[in-house]
Amino acid sequence: MTNVALDIALILALLLGVTSLGTSRIGAAIRYFWMQAAAVAMVPLLIETRSGGLSEVEPLIGFGVSLMLGAGLVGLSFALARQLPLPQRPASDLLIPVAFSLLMIGLLLIVSRSKAVTQVVGYLVMENGIFLFGLLLIDVFPYLIELGVLLDLFVAVFVMGIVIFHINRAFDHIDSHQLDTLKD
Repeated sequence: MTNVALDIALILALLLGVTSLGTSRIGAAIRYFWMQAAAVAMVPLLIETRSGGLSEVEPLIGFGVSLMLGAGLVGLSFALARQLPLPQRPASDLLIPVAFSLLMIGLLLIVSRSKAVTQVVGYLVMENGIFLFGLLLIDVFPYLIELGVLLDLFVAVFVMGIVIFHINRAFDHIDSHQLDTLKD
């Protein structure tokens, strides 16, 4: 009893996560992420029964090695998914392995890239994995939605912290009242 469209969306999300490991451009990494986010956003709709041009990325680990590690993490995810005891059968047999894969690929993006923007993309890929994994437990653990909102809030604070750090480093002060002295 598999849903073919659900499996396609999960495989697409996984392939886009692995593809983001091999990109050398920040713009491409962001495009892969939003395509992956769109595929992940389709997953809840496809589950039949549910509850109510920038500079190049300079990786710390090469792109080829990242792809090899990503492939190994995908294999490890499928092995771990078979060992996981579940309270109920998932809507797709690929849901758990893809969720684990996205978690690990996002973590690999965070630790293997040096640019803050790409690290944030890695964090968001990891968040997509958490979201997919959370779909399994929504009936058992209804507060998972609130935890997801807190995770999004953490990402927002993280990104704002990066922006403020760079503004403080570039300027002597960040007092906006000094802009009042500017005239036409």
